Amino acid sequence: MTSDDPLFPSTFTLNNGVQMPSVGLGTYRIRNGELLKNVVDYALDAGYRMFDTAAVYGNEIHLKNALDHLLPKHGLTREEIFITTKLSPADHGNADVVANAYRRSLDNLGLDYIDLYLVHFPGSAKIPAEDFRNTKLRDATWAGMTKLYDDGLVNTIGVSNFTIRHLKDIMNSNHGVIPAVNQVEWHPYYHQNDLLKFCKENDILLEAYCSLGGTSASNNDLLLDPVVKKIAKKHEATCAQVLLVWSLQQDIAIIPKSTDPNRIKENITYNFKLTNEEMKALDGLGERNIKYAWDPNIVA
Repeated sequence: MTSDDPLFPSTFTLNNGVQMPSVGLGTYRIRNGELLKNVVDYALDAGYRMFDTAAVYGNEIHLKNALDHLLPKHGLTREEIFITTKLSPADHGNADVVANAYRRSLDNLGLDYIDLYLVHFPGSAKIPAEDFRNTKLRDATWAGMTKLYDDGLVNTIGVSNFTIRHLKDIMNSNHGVIPAVNQVEWHPYYHQNDLLKFCKENDILLEAYCSLGGTSASNNDLLLDPVVKKIAKKHEATCAQVLLVWSLQQDIAIIPKSTDPNRIKENITYNFKLTNEEMKALDGLGERNIKYAWDPNIVA
């Protein structure tokens, strides 16, 4: 996909008017500085302009070093790229706690502002998932996020791994800002249509992670699923491209991760759309209900 590709939009307009690229590069588990630099180099060359990291990934400083070197190389300015990072579950709390965590991420990334700052998880570190202290801390945390936004310190705020219940909690708390994005696990083996419907009705963009299944944990079951392989063969595409197009056709942003230059390029290059029958066939894989990442449903 390129900016002039008519098949899919290159950006989504968030609920505060900010333009967010529809495809970004995930950096989960890339903790080697030299490797991340090479990956970002490949990605910029392939046309990626959005990079997703998090405090808990431990690689914000590596992303800083990569961008410091590579933006000039590719003739790009800070304003031409979109950086997402996330508040650690260990940093839930009042406005001061959130602001301190945000400043640490800014320092690590060497930036003056973050394009999108997400609450990484609805639960807090060191508190049992079912403990109702999570509810109060989540509310305080969102108040702190809202203050960052109201003070003009961050371009956009959102959440990650939030269920409908968690979204309703913070939307009903009268802090004045509805999350612009909800980044969640989303792939044919695990997708929640009620969550997508709720987010669309409330102008919250859903952003998918684990789009390729459990590949971050060396599980290729989804990529090798016979249904996916059959569709890929028909379109002369990779299985990964089929899975990514499946999300894009639902107006869901994606952040596929790869360290391979060819796959990085393939993951942002699409020259086909799926038919209704193919979409339904992939939707049907959800009956397997296989989840690869942490589960927010148990968080109070």
